[in-house]
Amino acid sequence: MSAIAIKNGHLIDPSAGIDAPRDILLKDGKVAEVAAAGKLKPADGAQVINAKGLVVAPGLIDIHVHLREPGQGYKETIATGTAAAAAGGFTSVAAMPNTIPVNDTPEITRWMQSPERGASVRVFPIGAATRGSKGEALNDFAALKAAGAVAVTDDGHPILKDSIMRDTLAAAARVGLSVIQHAEDTRLTVGASMNAGPVAFRLGLRGMPVEAESGLVERDIRLVTELRSDKVHLHVAHTSTAKAIAAVRQARRNGLRVTCEVAPHHFLLTDEHVGHYNTNCKMNPPLRSAADRAAMLEAILDGVVDAIATDHAPHASHEKEVEFERAPNGVTGLETALGLCLRWLHGEARMPLGRVLSLLSAQPAAVLGLKGRGSLTEGSFADVVIFDPKAEWTYRAAEGKSKSRNTPFDGWAMQGKVRWTISEGRIAYEAN
Repeated sequence: MSAIAIKNGHLIDPSAGIDAPRDILLKDGKVAEVAAAGKLKPADGAQVINAKGLVVAPGLIDIHVHLREPGQGYKETIATGTAAAAAGGFTSVAAMPNTIPVNDTPEITRWMQSPERGASVRVFPIGAATRGSKGEALNDFAALKAAGAVAVTDDGHPILKDSIMRDTLAAAARVGLSVIQHAEDTRLTVGASMNAGPVAFRLGLRGMPVEAESGLVERDIRLVTELRSDKVHLHVAHTSTAKAIAAVRQARRNGLRVTCEVAPHHFLLTDEHVGHYNTNCKMNPPLRSAADRAAMLEAILDGVVDAIATDHAPHASHEKEVEFERAPNGVTGLETALGLCLRWLHGEARMPLGRVLSLLSAQPAAVLGLKGRGSLTEGSFADVVIFDPKAEWTYRAAEGKSKSRNTPFDGWAMQGKVRWTISEGRIAYEAN
């Protein structure tokens, strides 16, 4: 592995409080040196990247993606999904367990991380909380963690039984794992395909009430409170409603270890974007009302939200080109997250660039305890994104690295173009 010297760039490392010109030396997969501009002496034979006019930042971390392997390689593979991640500036992704078979064993967890998968960036598997994600018998969390799992969840099959969720929180805490909950009381969403409200009524579609999400978040927070342990960590996935975010905000005020994430589509779009049954705007949780969208943005700006996560969920074109109710839930997001965040959070909402990058790197690393990630201090993993913050470009799904094209952001104007993505000291992506 050759050394890489990044020179003349502007380093923004939120975890280290650096926002200044710096040169960086990467060697043996780690950050070897961070020096004042012009002071770095590259190692012999080092590749030199001239980052003049560019931002150098810790590689982005997406803690909620679906890579579809094993079992559904026609939608996405670990190789194609991580290529999309690298193109979007991500150097680490946490993969959900709703594969075929479900990732509920150490063997599948290890299989997902095997070099034979051809990953461009680091993959951190998330193990299923219960066997087969059926919400009954707990898996061996210690064995999953030893195999490389960084959290547990049943994702799209939420744990509804109080006793099972309580046991899951307690068992995960004993081995130092986070519990991620897809907050949806599925007893309230049977047959529903979008958000409950005027748009669903106009389209003749059954809607998902906001209480399906907020009610389960409130239940889970109650269980965390009852367990009375600071080792218990509940993470609410893809939060989408004002009521749910209010519950998380209060839990934090009460000193509970409760975190949450928001996806770009939930702070940028509303159920009005479904338009005339656009299946590329169908996901779960669904696009919500304008008031819910505003609440997500407010929570991002005031610090309640811990991470921006894409919920990258690729589907083949033929699966989305059906009646709205029959189409699968999910949209892709790895290649658009940075461009959307830079344009809308930094450019429009005037959020400081360092805070935006923190939501995409240092903070998600902290949520899942990914040590040595989300920072470019000496000794950290050599995970780097280098981008042009002033570049404006248009996203074209047909030109993307993902195997699938199911995005609501095709044709959208983006801000900030990734030039290089470096994962553990290796160039994973370089713009043409």
